[in-house]
Amino acid sequence: MLSPTTLRSWPGEARATIWLALPLIGGQLTSMGMGVADVLLAGHLNAHVLGTVAVATALYNIANMAAVGVNAALAPSVAQLDGAGRRNLAGPLFRQALMIATMLGLFLMSAVYYIGPSLAVWLGFEAGLAADMGDFLRTIAPATPAVSLFYCCRGLSEGLSMPRPTMLIGLFGLCVLVPTGYILMYAPFGNEPLGARGCALATVVACWAQLAVFLLWLRFSGRYQGLGWRDRTRGLDWRLIWALLRVGLPMAVSLLLETSLFSAAGLAIGHFGETAAASHQVALNVAAFSFMVPLGISITTSVRVGNAAGRGDPLGVRRAGFTGMGLALAVQMVSGGLMLLFPAEIAGLYTHDSAVIAGGVLLLQIAGVFQLSDGLQVSAMGALRGLKDTKVPMVITALAYWVVGFPLALVLAFGMDWHAPGMWCGLIAGLTVAAGLLTYRFHILSRPAAPVPPRARLRDRMLTPVAKARTAARPHEPG
Repeated sequence: MLSPTTLRSWPGEARATIWLALPLIGGQLTSMGMGVADVLLAGHLNAHVLGTVAVATALYNIANMAAVGVNAALAPSVAQLDGAGRRNLAGPLFRQALMIATMLGLFLMSAVYYIGPSLAVWLGFEAGLAADMGDFLRTIAPATPAVSLFYCCRGLSEGLSMPRPTMLIGLFGLCVLVPTGYILMYAPFGNEPLGARGCALATVVACWAQLAVFLLWLRFSGRYQGLGWRDRTRGLDWRLIWALLRVGLPMAVSLLLETSLFSAAGLAIGHFGETAAASHQVALNVAAFSFMVPLGISITTSVRVGNAAGRGDPLGVRRAGFTGMGLALAVQMVSGGLMLLFPAEIAGLYTHDSAVIAGGVLLLQIAGVFQLSDGLQVSAMGALRGLKDTKVPMVITALAYWVVGFPLALVLAFGMDWHAPGMWCGLIAGLTVAAGLLTYRFHILSRPAAPVPPRARLRDRMLTPVAKARTAARPHEPG
């Protein structure tokens, strides 16, 4: 464990961030590994199954990211409580977050099951593809509550700077998904091959298995003591729920704006045919897999900034935020270089279809270009999240993705007949604008004031509203 004295330097902050980020990156990679496994299993069947999984997953991920975004409020809230020495408030807060996650998961499951298949038809896809997409979405819908509750458990553990369970349980889920998916899709034991539907069913099994293990981990691990589990408050506490939603809903909107940008791009590319959709999915899957590293750094940055804010350390806030951004840029330079230098070899890992590989090569080279923008925008977003600044970033992402990025993508793809490459070039523009504005936003918010506010004033300004609400409700609790 690094001492507080060591953490007062930039190298010390970098070491602390890397130490916390490594298991988080591992957790993100194992989580993304489930998507990679789905694409690999589908791609080695045929282009139709791969195209079905690609386009249907684009619709499913919209609901998935809504669950992730709302639950993302828990980690920085717990981190600020931990930094302020109020760990005993984390347990009651977690119980309220579980209630939110359960209700949200059930709502999103219904949306995926009933609305998703209708969207597949409404968007005008070929009848066979639309039918298979509908079957996929109805099958995968029950995974949504498990995803919502799983990310709630992650928020508690990661907010307490304990990211290892995320990595280990993510690896467990991957070990469940791969053999289950292979059996259901390829029928090696004489069972009926289920194709894309088997892929969806395997995902459901893996998601619920992950959730069960995480809940058992929280229940029986001794590292989650002293969190106020014995608090007798039951039922809904609307002050805590509103404190979480006030931060989480803008996060969810921001995530939805980005996820729906790529989903809309995938749906638009689907109109250029199955081969174009399959090539897009290969390139997107590679880019998304590499994105898990800066995403892990972003989550770490959020926790580090939240800890510094909770203890009233303005210089620590600034140092933690810009350290995370620098590390994200460094790793993205590596991943971008690999995509630019070895696109054919990477695409060949996903499919043997020469047409899909040819289309994937160009898209992977374009993806290599936007790695820096993507890494910077997600790490800047994490830094702002640690300060509970979510409303302005929501507006920034809306403007960058949907006023700049997607309209330009449509013009290039359809107006100038660039097809899928044009769509991806528009995405680069949106991500670059978001990266610049979000970084500038954190720079403005983290600048030391003159004179520097007293420690108590800064803590009062930055400390999560959750802690204030609980303290007001329980004045007898030690501060």
